[in-house]
Amino acid sequence: MSYRDHFRIGPLRTVCHVYEGDGTRPIAEENLRIYFDADEPVFVPEDVRRWRQEIEDDQRTRAVQGADRRWNHPRFAVETVAVTRTNDREDPIVEIRFSPTDYFTFLAAQQLDRRLEEGEGAGHTLREHYLAGKDPITVNGFLSSSFGANVAVVTGKDNRMLFSRRSATVGGNTGRWNSSANEGLSGTHDLKDGVPDLFGAAHRALREELAVHADDECTMELLSFAMDTDRHQWAACFLAVLPGLSEEELRERWSRGVDDKWEHSEFRFVPAEPDAVLDFLLDPANRDEWTACGPALFFHAIVRTMTQRLGDPGEGRLSVERAIAPAVRRAEKRAAEEHGAKERA
Repeated sequence: MSYRDHFRIGPLRTVCHVYEGDGTRPIAEENLRIYFDADEPVFVPEDVRRWRQEIEDDQRTRAVQGADRRWNHPRFAVETVAVTRTNDREDPIVEIRFSPTDYFTFLAAQQLDRRLEEGEGAGHTLREHYLAGKDPITVNGFLSSSFGANVAVVTGKDNRMLFSRRSATVGGNTGRWNSSANEGLSGTHDLKDGVPDLFGAAHRALREELAVHADDECTMELLSFAMDTDRHQWAACFLAVLPGLSEEELRERWSRGVDDKWEHSEFRFVPAEPDAVLDFLLDPANRDEWTACGPALFFHAIVRTMTQRLGDPGEGRLSVERAIAPAVRRAEKRAAEEHGAKERA
């Protein structure tokens, strides 16, 4: 893989590359331009097609045996992503071209460290042949068969930001802290006027994972695009502000049941302020338990929160940047205290 910088805050290191956006200027829905031809499936090399068939055969066997299994469903592969600016205000314009794919192809392409057996890449892993020395943004579309809508939630009544820990039963990143809610783009649920609907997927994530209903007031903004360069998965990062809800009201709803309650094992609310958000991100107890793009999402979310509060993009970003060094010092102090306590025990 060619060089792409990775998101970091002090001692917190990730494999997330922020492709566009920093939280100061949201990407307007009308400036998100999606292209999709349902009749042109993504190209998949022979080895990966064979791996996909192995997965399909295994899942069919598991179904016959009555065992837990994964179901195949249509998805979208990212062929190209491009960023431009409007002529007048230089607002970001993001253009994405998708091709049809499916979940089993995604699972096959996630075997990045499996060795190829045929063609010019024989003997090399999928990662070595298709990603090593190449720009991950522009590689073959079959490798990009995952595009997630990741949402950071702020409750309006009490100004709390929500962090969610993925459960042990989800397919990937089990047990890690992640966005408040997230959904992979689905060909079954997220088509609007014939093209993938990123905003629709973000709202679906709130409904299915947090019981935020269609009649709840919600301000949804698309803040940035990022990629987990290790797993080669795209993420669209959203901020959702819920003016009519509080932490207690959400928790009360969850007690009555949530559509996808099984996806999360723990929720944590902190004040939607730079110090509190950075303290949670940098907490030694959490530092190694993050998904790749979770920290970038919440950093952009608090930058956007401060930008709106201060009324100026530069001041909003600067207010968060100024909070980083003190937060790093507090985290280092906590780590030293915990280390000392363990040695004395």
